[in-house]
Amino acid sequence: MPFDKYTKEVWKGSVITSPLPPTLVTCGTEEKPNVFTVAWTGILCTQPPVTYISVRPERYSYGLISETGEFVINLATEQLVKAVDLCGVKSGRNVDKFELTGLTREKAAAVSAPIIAECPVNIECKVRDKISLGTHDVFVADILKIDAAKELLDEKGRLALEKSGLLAYAHGDYFALGKRLGNFGFSVRKKNKKRKKH
Repeated sequence: MPFDKYTKEVWKGSVITSPLPPTLVTCGTEEKPNVFTVAWTGILCTQPPVTYISVRPERYSYGLISETGEFVINLATEQLVKAVDLCGVKSGRNVDKFELTGLTREKAAAVSAPIIAECPVNIECKVRDKISLGTHDVFVADILKIDAAKELLDEKGRLALEKSGLLAYAHGDYFALGKRLGNFGFSVRKKNKKRKKH
């Protein structure tokens, strides 16, 4: 089957990988919490489960994470798009972003940073390494616990995250995830043959 081809123009190296998850990262402690927006995040390893976030050293949250060695990646939904944007442009040095956005903080299971009640999944993390790369430092972290919304569990106990309306971020814009095109392995999966009736 032929695919569409593109004629390319070569640019200098830049940050253009997209889409990305615009997540709400909580840090600090119950007494001194903060939340900020991070899109530079993802999975590094399955076993043990390891993730990362990239943070500018001048960010207020950078100091809080460096101090506690913990943070929570809270997956954001379409409903939270304004809160996601606000937490990316306002600094916790100057404003209480939980109060500003109306987000609800709750106690995490394994870390000192709070989780956000309005997010369907909260990923509790403990920093294992910090790598300085230039404008950003990468906090590499072990995933200690996952807090998953009971409302999104199907009859088999599977997390139906596709029903949560997760946000995507691409080249400066926020998007709602679109239609489902397939699932992992669908390109090689054998189709079930219908039995002939005798």
